[in-house]
Amino acid sequence: MRYRPVQVIVFALGAACLLAVSCASSSEEAPPATETADAFAQARAAMVDRQIDARGVSDPLVLEAMRRVERHLFVPDEVRDAAYNDHPLPIGHGQTISQPYIVALMTDLAELSGGETVLEIGTGSGYQAAILAEIVDDVYTIEIVEPLAVSAAERLERLGYENVHVRAGDGYRGWPEHAPFDAIVVTAAPGHVPQPLVEQLKVGGRLVIPVGERYQELLQIVKTPDGATERDVIPVRFVPMTGEAQEKEPGRGER
Repeated sequence: MRYRPVQVIVFALGAACLLAVSCASSSEEAPPATETADAFAQARAAMVDRQIDARGVSDPLVLEAMRRVERHLFVPDEVRDAAYNDHPLPIGHGQTISQPYIVALMTDLAELSGGETVLEIGTGSGYQAAILAEIVDDVYTIEIVEPLAVSAAERLERLGYENVHVRAGDGYRGWPEHAPFDAIVVTAAPGHVPQPLVEQLKVGGRLVIPVGERYQELLQIVKTPDGATERDVIPVRFVPMTGEAQEKEPGRGER
């Protein structure tokens, strides 16, 4: 990773609100920190072996990133014990952290080799951004829910991911100031492919995005000199992309 200060750039989103995370309390004495860390490390190793590698994600850069990033630090305390389970988890404000396999698969589809500049749409708790940051030089990530953007930036900075740049705002039109990107990863589902994101890819760059309404198809779109190619990967289910994405683009229908 390259280390530079994490900044949160907040665009006007209306009245600000505070991120509230309830913490489960217990009368039982907490286990020693080293014992807890060992248990999480074992769960993380099992997650990679059984949920990711066993399903065909074999890129060593992706597998190593999934082994290193402590997923339990990116979820609320009350669901921390389930951090390495094979399903998404709630992170507040109606949003979720994706299933570990899906995070790994989307990173794999971005076809990263190191040194790239990547855009992420939908920061959430910052987990996908951290996985990307383990591999590439710079991650630019946009979150429309301002409290999540602020808390994710604080978390990423605290954990040392200073090559991640967080902005609170609508990600539909990307981040043109830092385009073109080698890859764009979208972690919320629009009803159509946002053309501004395709335009912000380098030729040969990859857009990984779920597209559809209640259920979606995960797509890998590759920018070409004459346009783009599109490949269906697997059916998925993501939270919807809100904001401008909920409007149809002129001349384009829903997928």
